Amino acid sequence: MTRVLCDGSFPLGVGRDVLGPAGIEIASSAPPWSGDDVGGLLSWEPVTAADLARLPALRVVATHSVGYDHIDVVEATRRGVWVCHVPDYCVDEMADHALALLLGLVRGVTELDRSVRDGRWDHAAAGELRRATDVRLGVVGLGRIGRALASRALALGMEVWAHDPALPDDELRAAGVRPASYDELLRSCTAISLHAPLTPETHELLGRRELALMPRGAYVVNVARGALVDVDALLEALADGHLAGAALDVTARHPPPQAPRLVVTPHAGWYSPASEAALYRRAATSVLDAIEGRRPDGALNEPHAASARIGARDG
Repeated sequence: MTRVLCDGSFPLGVGRDVLGPAGIEIASSAPPWSGDDVGGLLSWEPVTAADLARLPALRVVATHSVGYDHIDVVEATRRGVWVCHVPDYCVDEMADHALALLLGLVRGVTELDRSVRDGRWDHAAAGELRRATDVRLGVVGLGRIGRALASRALALGMEVWAHDPALPDDELRAAGVRPASYDELLRSCTAISLHAPLTPETHELLGRRELALMPRGAYVVNVARGALVDVDALLEALADGHLAGAALDVTARHPPPQAPRLVVTPHAGWYSPASEAALYRRAATSVLDAIEGRRPDGALNEPHAASARIGARDG
């Protein structure tokens, strides 16, 4: 019997509902992964080249997330193993969350709430408040979520610029936004929202140099990946007043940073009951499809057909 292993974050009940009718056993486990009869992994935990070498029957690794930098995709592809993610289960939730954070900064909602809880009753406790229609929003990365945020911001009357090196300018214009280089966007926009993937090239995409380019009194929102932002540089820009506010749903620092005019939410942007149900079920369905010989939904690679030869050579 083929087995599937999942880490502790994946609900076994969902896995059994999807895989059980096909006669596939699922069990909770933790890395380091191993087993001669393991055909699939469902993991938020790292899946390394060494793990893959210990799983000779593995056909698929699925992560119940959008991000997949914790999986060695190159080695999986070399070994003929599908790698899957769930790229679009929470597009509306993430765009809504980014917009909520932005509006909260623009209108000082969190700072005003904190001041009232501290016993103050001062409409100016959060500093100057702005109209949403006065915001020029720069969206960095116009994928599914960035595009959904841009649509929402345009509906509220904001001017929206975008930078995405993977898309031609005509496609950006068709989405209703103004194309811009990254530096031009930083210099010109009074708020930016990051929606880029985390790669070696985008690590600390927003650092001291980039923050210094932004207009004084601008806002930063990051609901994408924590390491896109140099947190120390961000805190300095808040402390000296260069930024009017920042909001993070993700952060590379734990415990998360705390500072005046900084709003931090606990990686909650993806969540709703509907998105949670879709996330787990779609990841499990990808595993089922791969094990039964179908191309899985959310596939990130095209595995080589020579996996058997590679396994034999490694042995």
